[in-house]
Amino acid sequence: MKTTDILNLLGGLALFLYGMQMMSNGLEAAAGKKMQKILERLTSNRFIGVLVGAGITALIQSSSASVGILQALANSGIVALPTAVYVLFGQNIGTCITAVLAAIGTSRSAKRTTVIHLMFNIIGTCIFTVVCMTTPLTTIVASWTPTNPAGQIANMHTLFNIVTTIILLPFGTQLAAIATKILPERASEKEVGFHLKYINAIPENRSRDVQVGSTAIAIHNIASELSRMAGMVAENIQESFEAVQGATSKNLESVTQREEYVDYLNKEISSYISTFMSQEENPRDTAAINAYYKICSNLERIGDHAMNICEYSKRLDDQKLSFSDMAVVEIESMRKACLEAIDYFRTMQPFSQDDLAKVSALEEKIDDMTDSYRDNQISRMKMKECSHETSILYSEMLTDFERIGDHALNIGEALASM
Repeated sequence: MKTTDILNLLGGLALFLYGMQMMSNGLEAAAGKKMQKILERLTSNRFIGVLVGAGITALIQSSSASVGILQALANSGIVALPTAVYVLFGQNIGTCITAVLAAIGTSRSAKRTTVIHLMFNIIGTCIFTVVCMTTPLTTIVASWTPTNPAGQIANMHTLFNIVTTIILLPFGTQLAAIATKILPERASEKEVGFHLKYINAIPENRSRDVQVGSTAIAIHNIASELSRMAGMVAENIQESFEAVQGATSKNLESVTQREEYVDYLNKEISSYISTFMSQEENPRDTAAINAYYKICSNLERIGDHAMNICEYSKRLDDQKLSFSDMAVVEIESMRKACLEAIDYFRTMQPFSQDDLAKVSALEEKIDDMTDSYRDNQISRMKMKECSHETSILYSEMLTDFERIGDHALNIGEALASM
């Protein structure tokens, strides 16, 4: 974290606390029977209190600010804890509005996550409303800090979230099933043909995503889509090297289909990212977007080299050729090195300098392996242990192997720049 980021954080926190103090002083000065009567009417009914809390939080889109307002009211003596708790429970529901807005235009899975978030807070509110109506919980919480009304609200807020989490944690699978029933899978979203799983490729929805400020959600979804793309590339690397080791073209069809899928993802993800590149102003988000754009093209290039390697297997199969035993051992080492490189950035999370150093060391290792294996191949040619045709194929494969290492390093550098 940069010094400017820390200063911005501290400055924002100071302004927030200062604003809360000013609000508290203003409310205290304005506190009177008229205001108390208005609030009593709004919160006299517990369920109306829940709706008031949810509405205010949804309107200002900040649970911390709305809770701060409630604490200021409590400190001013305008609202007491027995009344405030129901407003507080409603605020937990209202805080979901941010996730609801961010889910607009995203995938069905992202919308289901929002539904689970909403269900979590609604169920928690129902539980605590009933408990506060039937037990002395409010009195018990108030006794923890009897002279601090704001602290009483903070304690109840903390208790609400901890207890709700403990109660609902074992039912995560059931909540997911309910969310799927509420938002069932559409026919267009089934695993048929090429498709984006985590992001929405419709141009109109992309623009809307940017308008509601959901860049953070979009960046997460892009990372998930790129991780999926990296998985396909890894599968192609695995099958391609296996094909040339066995001198068989049986994997060629599956590798070709997967390569076409990778090309599709490269085109769609790059197009999606370009929307945010032209509109995002936050430096950190811009760095992430630029990095993922570079990563996408480098992944596609790794896929191309994997495709090249698999195509060599067809030439081996057609001409009834095979590599020497020593070459097969070297090919196995190449396969492991390539998959190791993919594993480093499979999750698409930002790199530390240590992570980058590991990828850089692996890229140097791949370069050294390439040079060593070329020398070995020349020795085998001199000893007439391999044919002219297999020597050409092996040389081309070493070039692809080296290029995969270069693109892996490019991806590592991009992740380190985030």
